Amino acid sequence: MSATSPATTGVRRWEKDPILTVEHLTMRFGGLVAVGDLSFDVGRGDITALIGPNGAGKTTVFNCVTGFYKPTEGRIVMRHGPGANDALVERVTQSAAQHAEAGGSSVFLLERMPDHLISNKACVARTFQNIRLFGGMTVLENLLVAQHNSLMLASKFTFGGIFGIPSYRRAENQAREKAVYWLEHVDLIDRADDPAADLPYGDQRRLEIARAMCTGPQLLCLDEPAAGLNPRESAELNELLQFIRAEHGTSVLLIEHDMGVVMEISDHVVVLDYGEKISDGSAEEVRNDPKVIAAYLGVDDEAEIDIPEVRADISHGKQPAAGEAGGDSAAGGGQ
Repeated sequence: MSATSPATTGVRRWEKDPILTVEHLTMRFGGLVAVGDLSFDVGRGDITALIGPNGAGKTTVFNCVTGFYKPTEGRIVMRHGPGANDALVERVTQSAAQHAEAGGSSVFLLERMPDHLISNKACVARTFQNIRLFGGMTVLENLLVAQHNSLMLASKFTFGGIFGIPSYRRAENQAREKAVYWLEHVDLIDRADDPAADLPYGDQRRLEIARAMCTGPQLLCLDEPAAGLNPRESAELNELLQFIRAEHGTSVLLIEHDMGVVMEISDHVVVLDYGEKISDGSAEEVRNDPKVIAAYLGVDDEAEIDIPEVRADISHGKQPAAGEAGGDSAAGGGQ
């Protein structure tokens, strides 16, 4: 399955064919509002970036989408099948159900679902800021354990795996083939039998993405996948994400501080600041938005700013130095 970039087609897929819709999402921790009344769409087949200064609420949004947090308010809709399916979404919302199917399409209300069903049924996978591999397992075993749902089903949830029943042997062979496929595409096939903890940092990042892809997601959520990578590794990451989107039709939602990565590969960018959306559009539109420039500089958006220079800095992932913006409060904001 393949998907083309809206950059080459002029189509804003997040408006016409959303795979994920976040509506009026609010997450409170006591008196702290981490995310306030946030709404945005992720287009089917798009690479969507969720960006903003440190503390903007990006990881909180991820935790709500993937079921680690239950939002205080709001609706999070995941769709299998083309189109918005508004009637089906409303039907599920008015019921007590978590999901529904009609005409070959399915919708899931993620805020009602436990995290394991969001992964298994709604087909949403994620990675974390801090790498969470099984360090004592081999590289290959990390990809096999990601496929435990299909293996357990093939074993009929009994001792079928121990006794090697035919359905389990077939499933095990398929799981190994899928694992080898992804190891080849992340250039780790030669390290298949090495402990995951022995891999260099950049290789561990790619292995974590490969493990997520072994679950067969329709939406892949990546929390700062380029963190700690050097320029060569960041370029390899860009190629991998483009491959995942183009060859597997997997939609990607990523949090990223590396603006070079964001601006190069993103079809759609959503910008948060203090838990609220301040910009939403194509990478070009967001890069030229004065509110985004002000948020990254930590200045009032009406302050006099050298716009062309700051645009270039944001595009290349640079943080402007203090004094490059007009006004007394031109200290660099956190990225």
